[in-house]
Amino acid sequence: MDEVEVVIAHSERATLRVGDVFLKVDADQARIDAEAEAISLAPVPTPEILWRKPHVLATAALTGTTLGRLGGPSTGSSGAWAAAGAAIRKLHDAPLPSRTGQAGRSIVTLAAKLDKECGLLVMNGVLPADLVTRNRQVADAALRPWTPAFTHGDLQIAHVFVDGDEVTGIIDWSEAGRGDALYDLATFTLGHEEHLDDLIAGYGTDIDLAVIHAWWSLRSLLIVRWLSEHGFDPFEPGCEVDVLRARM
Repeated sequence: MDEVEVVIAHSERATLRVGDVFLKVDADQARIDAEAEAISLAPVPTPEILWRKPHVLATAALTGTTLGRLGGPSTGSSGAWAAAGAAIRKLHDAPLPSRTGQAGRSIVTLAAKLDKECGLLVMNGVLPADLVTRNRQVADAALRPWTPAFTHGDLQIAHVFVDGDEVTGIIDWSEAGRGDALYDLATFTLGHEEHLDDLIAGYGTDIDLAVIHAWWSLRSLLIVRWLSEHGFDPFEPGCEVDVLRARM
């Protein structure tokens, strides 16, 4: 009999694997509904939805392997990163979904949340003040007008599967919606700056690198405390705190 593998779990949601079936359990039904809708609309390879019931989405496993994970080495070739860039560009060029996603928060809302989080990081002694201050300055470049695109919203490299130099699928669409395309590119290359040129080559258009760097800082500042409070370690080598230190 197949074992139940806990892929990831915290107080908001959990993903389990049973054989070739993935079960996503989410306390927020709206995220389940949003994920199913995004999978149906995205013009890139996605996992097959097997069934959906209240608070649970069942999808089929994908072929291939991921490009790696944050804090670990990338197992993908330059060609695989370029293929991922081409797939992401196809997504960003697709007709806009109705929902505003994780990458689509307003500049005013995002700036206020960032300032509050930076204050808490320093006040609680989570990070040194100079590290927070420098990265808050870098993050400013992301707080600018942007043209909405169809974004994934949580495009970590662990969410993209490849077989050789071909993208076989992209998973975890619960944060998808209208948003800033460069947020997706920055999330994808977070902690793997060495592959940014390969990704951009596949993406096929000029990219404002200052904005990519800004999103690296902004995303890392916003998530350090949450990770620490939910059983993850942003201080591991190559993870969010190292990303912040690289901007010093």
